[in-house]
This record gives sequence, C-alpha cells and structure tokens, in this order.
Amino acid sequence: MSNRKMITAALPYANGPVHIGHLAGVYIPADVYARFQRRLGKDVAFICGSDEHGIPITIRAKKEGVTPQDIVDKYHEIIKKSFSDLGISFDEYSRTTSKKHYETSQDFFKVLYEKGKFTEEVSEQYFDEQAGEFLADRYIVGTCPNCGNENAYGDQCEKCGSTLSPSELINPKSMLSGNVPILKDTKNWYLPLNEYEDFLNEWIIEGHKDDWKPNVYGQVKSWLNDGLKPRAMTRDLNWGVPVPLPNAEGKVLYVWFDAPIGYISFTQEWAEKNGKDWKDYWQSESSDLVHFIGKDNIVFHCIIFPAMMKAHGDYIMPKNVPAFEFLNLENDKISTSRNWAVWAHEYVEEFPGQQDVLRYALLSSAPETKDNNFTWKDFQTKNNSELVGIFGNFINRVAVLIHKYYDGVVPQGDINSPELEEINKAAKEISGFLENYEFRNALTALMNLARFGNQYLQAEEPWKTIKDSPEKAAQSLFVGAQLAVALAQLCEPFMPFSSEKLLTMFNAAQVNWSDVETQSVLIETGHKINEASLLFSKIEDSVIEAQIEKLEQTKQNNKKTNPNANPMKEEISFDDFAKIDLRTATILEAEKVEKADKLLKFKVDTGVDIRTVVSGVAESFTPEELIGKQVMILLNLAPRKIRGIESQGMFLLTTKPDGKLSFVTPDDSNVENGIEIG
Repeated sequence: MSNRKMITAALPYANGPVHIGHLAGVYIPADVYARFQRRLGKDVAFICGSDEHGIPITIRAKKEGVTPQDIVDKYHEIIKKSFSDLGISFDEYSRTTSKKHYETSQDFFKVLYEKGKFTEEVSEQYFDEQAGEFLADRYIVGTCPNCGNENAYGDQCEKCGSTLSPSELINPKSMLSGNVPILKDTKNWYLPLNEYEDFLNEWIIEGHKDDWKPNVYGQVKSWLNDGLKPRAMTRDLNWGVPVPLPNAEGKVLYVWFDAPIGYISFTQEWAEKNGKDWKDYWQSESSDLVHFIGKDNIVFHCIIFPAMMKAHGDYIMPKNVPAFEFLNLENDKISTSRNWAVWAHEYVEEFPGQQDVLRYALLSSAPETKDNNFTWKDFQTKNNSELVGIFGNFINRVAVLIHKYYDGVVPQGDINSPELEEINKAAKEISGFLENYEFRNALTALMNLARFGNQYLQAEEPWKTIKDSPEKAAQSLFVGAQLAVALAQLCEPFMPFSSEKLLTMFNAAQVNWSDVETQSVLIETGHKINEASLLFSKIEDSVIEAQIEKLEQTKQNNKKTNPNANPMKEEISFDDFAKIDLRTATILEAEKVEKADKLLKFKVDTGVDIRTVVSGVAESFTPEELIGKQVMILLNLAPRKIRGIESQGMFLLTTKPDGKLSFVTPDDSNVENGIEIG
C-alpha cells in the first residue's frame, strides 16, 4: 500500500451554493478519508476547487443579467467558506478560472493534439442567427418527442427524464432569442473513446472487479458493453478555456475535458506553495490516486478522464473511484432549481457550533451504494439519542466523576485491564472500514466504543464503590479516562471540532492512529484534566419544526404558477364571501385630491346610486384617462374618511410587473352598471 495519497473531490459547479446532498455524497466522506490517511502518517494531498466553466454557469448569468465571471466569483466564495466552516480539510481549494489552470489544461490539450490523439470532425449544429452563437444543448428548448413536454431541453426532458439530442426535439427554439435556430457546419476535435475500450476493459473490468464498489463497476461495465463512441473535446462557446490552436476562435475546451485537469493544476498550485513536486502525486506509481464523486460523474472519472490520461501517457490511473449515490430530502429528490435543499451556508448560520452534528447525521445516512434519505426528525434523533445520550453522556460522566472524586487527576489503575483491549479493537475495526470506504460501518464502530464505555460505567458504578471499594472506583475511572481519550482520538476524522474540544478537556495531544491501535494507555495516572464541558446539546422540537416549516414554505412556493404572487390570505367561509357585494360601475368624474400625490377622488355610477370613492391610483393614472371607464367596485364596504372626504367603496385593482396598478374590468364593455359579480 502506497505511503502517498492523491485524494480528489468532485469540483462543485460555481452556479449555486453547496447543499447536504453534495456533502453526504462527496465532501464529508472524502474529508474523513483524507483526515484518516493523515493520521496514519501518509503523505496526503487533498485537492478540490470550483468548476467555473460550463453551461449551468452561463444560464445562471443570463437569468440574473450579469456576467459568468460575476456568478463564479460570488459562488466560489460562498462554497469555499461553507467547506471551511464545516471542517472540510482541503490542502488546496482553487478554481478553474485561475491562470495556472488555463495553462495546464491548454498544455494537456496540446500534448494530445501533437501526438495525433484527436480526430477533426465537421458536424451540423444548431446556430442562433440573431445571437450569432452556436447553441449548446441546454440552450435549445422544444417539445419532447416522448411525453409532449413543451419545455424539454436539447439534452434532457426534465418531465419524463428522457435523454435527448437537439435533433429529436419537436419545434426547437433558441433560449437566447426565442427564434428557430438553423443548422450550420462547425469543426471540433474529438477523442475517439472507442480506441480505449481494450485498455478500459483490462484496467477496470478485469483489474478492479474485486475492489471497486458494485455501483461504480456496474455502470462502467454497462457503458463498455454498449460500445464507446468518439466524443468532442471542444465546444463552440464564449465562456471557458480557449482551444490553444490557430483558427480556433470562438471554441473552448469541453468542460469535462478541462474540469478534471483542475485536479492536476490545483495540485501544482499547492505543490509550488509547499515545496513539493506535483509529479510525485500524479506521475509516480508509488502514489495512490482516489477520486470521490457522485454517481452522475462516474462516466467522466472512470472512462473519459482515464482515456485522456492514457492518451497523454505520463499519468497514473486512479486506484479507486468510490462514487456515492444520491441523498434525498424528506423523501423527495434534492433540487437546486426548486430550492428543495438544506444549504450548507444556511445550516452553519442557523446551527452555530453544531457542524459535527451535521457531519455525523450525513455520514450515518451516507448513500454509499444506494440512494438514501435525510429527514429533520432523524437528524434530531441522531443528535439527541446518539451524540448527546450516548457519546456526550459517557464523556461527561467520566470527566465529572474524575473531578468530583480525584480533583481532576486521573487515578491509579491496572494497565492490563481487559476492557482496554476494546480501544485497540475499535481502532483497527474503524481503520479496516475506512480503507474499504465503508464510512457508515466505521461510524457505527466508533459509536459502539462509546456504548461500551456507558455500559462499563453503569456496571462498575464508581459513584457507589467510591465509599466501600475505592480501588475498584479508581480502576473504573482510569479505564473510563482511557476510553474517553480514545474516543477523542478516533472521532477526529468524523467530528474534528468535537475531537478538538475533547482533547482540550482531557488535556491531551493528538497521536498517530497506529498508537491507538497498539497502545492501551493513552493518558497516564496522575495526569491532570480540565473542567468538563458539554460536548453536544439537545436540539428542541421547536428548532426542528422551524426547519420543517421552512421546507413546507418551499413546497408551497413551488406550486406557484407565478413566483411573484403573495401567499393566500386566511381562509374564509362561503357565508363570509356571500356578504361581499361586488358590482359593475362606471366612473363619471375624476379629480386630484389636494396635497395628496397618490389620491384621486371619483364620482361613480354603481347602478344602485351615484357615490364618492377615494382611491390611491394617482401614480398610475391621470384623472382624464379614467372618466367613462367601467370598473368593479366593492359596494358594501363601510364608509371611511380619507383626507376629510368620505369614501363609499373600493375599486378592484391589481399590480402589474412594472409596479403600476391596473383596474379589474368586465370583459364586455356593454355590461350595465349595478350587475352583481359572484
């Protein structure tokens, strides 16, 4: 097994914040693994960065009326801070708009080009004549040929889930101008993936059938069984890394060509800062390369990127790609567009000091081999029953009792006590699970050690034996102290903030993982510990209910056909509605109210009578344009004085998108005044 670990985590798109699905499916497991490898004494490079190219970013920019650079600058900082706040311990977190990344990805492309690894192909692609741009698949909308959805994209119908190509759409239109695009010839550079099938079959299908996760292995096998086709490594876009060839103006590197090269360019940035040689991590067989990704990225990391590195010739292949499945939220698919998510930056704000609770909850529900589900109630249970009730309870009892009976000094105990073997056993068990990317099992093994500690204390009852059998009490709290410090050491990859608190509480320093696997005594007799403090706190029902209500509000907003519509007012009964007297009426006279910029005074024929109405519409209408206008009026509204004028009714009005008011009027201009509406 190599002493050098090159660990990457999938580059998050800088078109929005990070949510719990990203954390559970990539970043927290990757961080646990990186922290664990460091504790083993390995030479670790844990690398990530923002993916700042690609269509999702340009779409977001157009929606918000800003530049793509504005979008990536904003979300790069939000994402970077979220990772830092949650203790994701990247050695380097960079971005694909950096100068180093442009140079590295362009150099990589040129090596393949000069080796003759690309084919040049001319194909017809949709072109928007008004916008003067070739259209990426996501910029083409039309009717899905499978379900009839009129808003299907050129690559996928989000209603029925069908994978599409632009040519399959019925009545395709450009999202840029709304016009019907034309087909136009364009040249791009393709990587003939079919030429790498034998290599991929030998390397993965034969070489990793026993050590790769079945969900990863199965997906790769399916792709290879279907046969690979050449794939374009360049695109006709104006946002991305420019293709470094003459006569390639308006063309950029395919985002899935330049993004994985980001792992390499970011490693180079880190190496330059730290006096390292980046090639040791990427081009040496003594280095283990491990990619942490979600299942939607398997094809890129197990087929396209390895084919690129094989074509280049200087790079090692990944030792493992432990891809995770998806995490759902309250039994519904997490969706950025529907705002159905728990956002990392919002969690940190709303649950201050409780980063480890989220890390623990997400790890215990990690979608390792199949989709899993996160619920706020389960989150609360994991905190209150497990972290507070088991882990925190044991730590608190040990620390409090040592202070109570021994003035905070670890008492004398038998270092050969059989209970201490549980420490070595747990450390080795956790180690075995983490080496096999079984994070949920590793977390369970950690909690089992805390459970053992609670059971041991409960059986020994030092609070009773301290009087009649002080040696037995001392022994039980000596063992308790060893178990507590072992938990402080072993929980660090999973809950780094809690580990730091625990080590401070027991006045101990972090040691190598191998020490916990082999040593029974981690804190000596006579060692002075610090005052006990609560490691975790109970989360009340009201806190969880507020989060559930927040999601419920999102659900209601998603039902809106107009996102700007205000929520429905309080429900009324039919009897309440029956009291309302709405009538058609005609404005006879209109004039401004003195010293009131917003008010107009009207004389109105209601069919029942002629009455005076005062209304705040002066900023939207002149008096002259309203004379003779047929309107709808609430007739039986109790009169009230406005600026000394008694107003006897209220017009029905609505607000247009530009903020101006508009009268609700009958469709038929010949309706008599006084006709009831209802």
